[in-house]
Amino acid sequence: EVREFIQRMRAYGCRFALDDFGAGLSSYAYLKRLPVDILKIDVQFVRDIAQDPVNWAMVEAVCHVARVMGLHTVAEFVESEEIYDACRRIGLDYCQGFHFGRPVPLASMT
Repeated sequence: EVREFIQRMRAYGCRFALDDFGAGLSSYAYLKRLPVDILKIDVQFVRDIAQDPVNWAMVEAVCHVARVMGLHTVAEFVESEEIYDACRRIGLDYCQGFHFGRPVPLASMT
């Protein structure tokens, strides 16, 4: 029923992301079943990506699978230039985190 809901909402232009990919319940099994558009890679893989070759390889592998499936990728928790550079070199599509800016109230953005 979730798959059907996503398909119906896509007809209205909605896009869906699988958040915290690689952690807990967010797994390759869900990825194969749910028609999502974006994979948001969990902080536990991104946080130490510049120092940990295993995390680097895991993020690189997830990005490869995402490209094969036609999905976009997002790195969560990008909090330094070093992490951003690693994500860029791997080829992630998007990054989010305090490196780019801290959350602010919507009213302060006008």
